[in-house]
Amino acid sequence: MNDTVPAYKRILLKISGEAVAPPGGRGIAMDSVVRIAEQVRDSVALGVQMAIVLGGGNILRGAQFSSQASHIHEATAHYMGMLATVMNALAFQDALESLGCSTRVMTAIRMDGVAEPYIRRRAQRHLEKGRVIILAAGTGSPFVTTDTAAAQRALELNADVLLKATRVEGVYSSDPEKDPEALFYSHISYDELLSRHLKIMDQGAVAKCLEYNLPIRVFNYRSEGNIVAAVRGLDIGTLISN
Repeated sequence: MNDTVPAYKRILLKISGEAVAPPGGRGIAMDSVVRIAEQVRDSVALGVQMAIVLGGGNILRGAQFSSQASHIHEATAHYMGMLATVMNALAFQDALESLGCSTRVMTAIRMDGVAEPYIRRRAQRHLEKGRVIILAAGTGSPFVTTDTAAAQRALELNADVLLKATRVEGVYSSDPEKDPEALFYSHISYDELLSRHLKIMDQGAVAKCLEYNLPIRVFNYRSEGNIVAAVRGLDIGTLISN
């Protein structure tokens, strides 16, 4: 395989919020943001068009307000989580632009003072011009995860693959951080992933990709160079497909 040619033309990269958090903590660690941004820059330099969806769990998860004791309605908590993804997106934008990448943040909830509204055709045009787009605020609706938002946007933008950067090596039979005997899958079908209720991604996101045959590759963002390797089509992590 030619090291200078990406395996895909257009990619949707989903990055968990914890990837940009301080080790074991909450908030945004800019050294972590820059390390990931450097890999995105190197990926774009290969000629790939890239859209990014960031989670917001490093700042706030809607689930933390789901208890009966909470005075915050669950829908409100989900909107708060969407705003957390916007904060991550703005930090990521500045990191990318400090590295020379042309970047746009687009949000599903209008906030014209800090970002563009997400409009599919405009997003496609940014990609065609070589800009990295960071898609924030999920789908704009509560009760929808950022995994499902990533699958939705990947389909809308005709991405060739959904890359999910997470903190484990890929898909396992159980949580490898709790079960040392968990089995690793280098490849698994959508149907098997759904039938086994494996929790690497929201099942709604997997079902969307199954319906439209969009491949998913799950890999560890903490391994240096893995984002570029996934863009090049190397056999890292787990491939979810038919």
